Amino acid sequence: MNLFYAPELDQQTHYQLTEEESTHCIKVLRMKIGDTLTLTNGNGVFLTGKVVVDHPKHCTLEIIERRLVASPRSYRLHLAVAPTKNMTRYEWFLEKATELGIDRITPLICHHSERVHLRHDRLERIIIAAAKQSLSAYVPHLDEPISFNAFMDSCRAQQMFIAYVDENHQLDLKHAVNPGQDVVILIGPEGDFSPKEIELALKTGYQPVSLGKSRLRTETAALAACMTVSILND
Repeated sequence: MNLFYAPELDQQTHYQLTEEESTHCIKVLRMKIGDTLTLTNGNGVFLTGKVVVDHPKHCTLEIIERRLVASPRSYRLHLAVAPTKNMTRYEWFLEKATELGIDRITPLICHHSERVHLRHDRLERIIIAAAKQSLSAYVPHLDEPISFNAFMDSCRAQQMFIAYVDENHQLDLKHAVNPGQDVVILIGPEGDFSPKEIELALKTGYQPVSLGKSRLRTETAALAACMTVSILND
């Protein structure tokens, strides 16, 4: 099955694909009038569309069926992850986290961050492509970058963790997570969180956790956190 993404699709009876999606549908998949395809709005809805205009730049569909898909998880996972200096590594994390299952991603700008500007549109396309590849009716939400202090003022969850390197705390994330509850996890930059950031997080109610004995790169740590929460909730 080929899945098409239509975020603004709601109750319309007809829908025109974007030029990029039209080209893929008509030129690559060679669909014609009368053929059907599956779309998602990224919010848990699968739709069946029948091609009524097979133009390679503005393919138009008649929506003939809607199906609500229950969330695949009983919890919501939110990772706030500092962007890496090498954006290829951050993009890799976004793709793999989307495939594994995540609800929200926030690029977190910290004191030691080496990158503060991101191409939001490019990162969003990577997430959408990964969700389509996974045939998921849910597309994770990507926030705009936010400073550490501002994030502390704005984000709350049933479970809140901050992962950083500290020999004084040995609680592993896999022993801290309560399955079935929403969780937010902070992953810092390659220089780790600053002492002031850690102090503020602890005062805000975040629990310090470890992701294992090895020192992990930012994107590896983020994916390890995603996998740990997923496995514990399986």
